[in-house]
Amino acid sequence: MAEPQFPNVTRLLMRGGILGFVFLLIITMAGGCMTTSIGSGQGAVKYSMFGGTDLDQQYGEGIQIHAPWVTLFKYDLRVQEQLEDIDALSSNGLSIGMDASIRWRPEAESVAILHVTYGQDYYSKLVQPELRSAVREIVGQYTPEELYSSRRTELQETIFAQVRDAVAGENVTVDAVLIRDISLPDQIRTAIENKLKEEQEAERYEFTLLKEDLEAQRKEIEARGQAEYQRIITASLSNQFLRFKGIEATQMLANSPNSKTVVIGSGGDGLPIILGNQ
Repeated sequence: MAEPQFPNVTRLLMRGGILGFVFLLIITMAGGCMTTSIGSGQGAVKYSMFGGTDLDQQYGEGIQIHAPWVTLFKYDLRVQEQLEDIDALSSNGLSIGMDASIRWRPEAESVAILHVTYGQDYYSKLVQPELRSAVREIVGQYTPEELYSSRRTELQETIFAQVRDAVAGENVTVDAVLIRDISLPDQIRTAIENKLKEEQEAERYEFTLLKEDLEAQRKEIEARGQAEYQRIITASLSNQFLRFKGIEATQMLANSPNSKTVVIGSGGDGLPIILGNQ
């Protein structure tokens, strides 16, 4: 392929830039210095072949210039998260699968001590073993039914507290442990679901019985009230009172402009017989 043709000035500028970069690199190397770029949210620990790890100084973000015999080990100081698939045994010996995620961060002010103690793979040496140990220990205190339904929140909080306390003195802070999923054997899960369904049906039946009992009590109270009302009314209905009410009703009919009433003779109780249109 033919080389692209550039104007002479452009070609000279390109060559000058390349030569300048090479010259700067040579000067840097000749001066016994090297550079390391520390990214956002990172810190670095200094290790020298002649002095070991610098426990007093931590390098922050940006380009750091150092001697060729110095190595800067970078650490991510931000909150990190890792999902773990852990197998454990319940209190009755059944195998439980659990997906748990943990959020942690190294303590920035003591990352050099963390480097000396565990190194850059401190997660696999410290955080991960403590998480797995806590899950297996605490899951063994619960039955599958408790893990599947009622006590998952309690389980999560207990695991978090144990892992947090275990790594607290190791220059790492654990912010949370979250239970994403709990897997049970199919037959156990089906049995638990059926049991929960039966318990719900039993609760619904008990509620229906309670409702019917309350309704029966209401009807009984209502019937007693009606009977008492009838007793009071019956006791108050004397012949004189009934005759008075009949006369009163007759007067109302007689005074009504729409009534057509014929009064013939007298009834057996001394009241007139009233005949209307019907």
